[in-house]
Amino acid sequence: MLRAQGVPSVQEHEPLARRAALSIILPARNEAGAVGATVAGIRARYPEAEIIVVNDGSSDATAQVAAQAGARVISKPYGMGNGAAVKTGARAAGGDVLVFMDADGQHDPADIPRLLAKLDAGYDMVVGARDGGSQASVGRGVANGLYNRLASWMTGHVVADLTSGFRAARADKFREFIHLLPNGFSYPTTSTMAFFRSAYPVAYVPITAARRVGKSHIRPLRDGVRFLLIIFKIATLYSPLKLFAPVAASFFLLGLGNYAYTFLRGHRFTNMSALLLSASVIVFLIGLISEQITNLTYKRDG
Repeated sequence: MLRAQGVPSVQEHEPLARRAALSIILPARNEAGAVGATVAGIRARYPEAEIIVVNDGSSDATAQVAAQAGARVISKPYGMGNGAAVKTGARAAGGDVLVFMDADGQHDPADIPRLLAKLDAGYDMVVGARDGGSQASVGRGVANGLYNRLASWMTGHVVADLTSGFRAARADKFREFIHLLPNGFSYPTTSTMAFFRSAYPVAYVPITAARRVGKSHIRPLRDGVRFLLIIFKIATLYSPLKLFAPVAASFFLLGLGNYAYTFLRGHRFTNMSALLLSASVIVFLIGLISEQITNLTYKRDG
């Protein structure tokens, strides 16, 4: 049980490397060139850990290479997405602590102890926050910076890296939100915001991510639109009124301004003014309903 001030005592939390069973989950699709070395690096540091590679419909030898390196392999018959692979691994894992990392060589297994050390300090999720030099491109870096600032504003906490897939979490807490996680690449965003929304403490550890081995699965045009939608998802997932209320206020001010203009010019109340003012009320009410739905989504018994 946590103390009143939220800091666990030494007796309450032994170091996770000794106390808890550890499961390390790697979603992989066509990563035969890197997954073997990644699994071997993890196995060298954590010989007793459960290493699960979720083979997401690969057309190469990803499953065979991972199995030869010592991982437990779960294969999907076809590609379902990065998030779907993460959910499969989280459901199958037997550990009290889950570590998620990419199988493409970007994440260094040597950073795992640093994430676990933060969990020892009383956090429920620890995320490896990439430095500026670890971004795949300038565009990706700018986009991630925008997401981080938006998430920080929404949560009231500093979010150092919203989209990092390298993270450690307590298994029971993470599984509470499996039904919310998308099948695509935005599972890190959803899980981070879900932990914040449920008042589970989240911490960040700076890391340097290497260049991936092989070809990226991200497509700039398609995924650019998808990541734009993530911005709206962040807001609606955490606190919908923070998104809907400013929009409603904007419609209201436009309607009021239009009415003032037409009244001064012709002493008329126009249909446009009525439309804008009505839109402000409708948007606000939608935000209010969304807020109630969000509260029910994160409501837990006990």
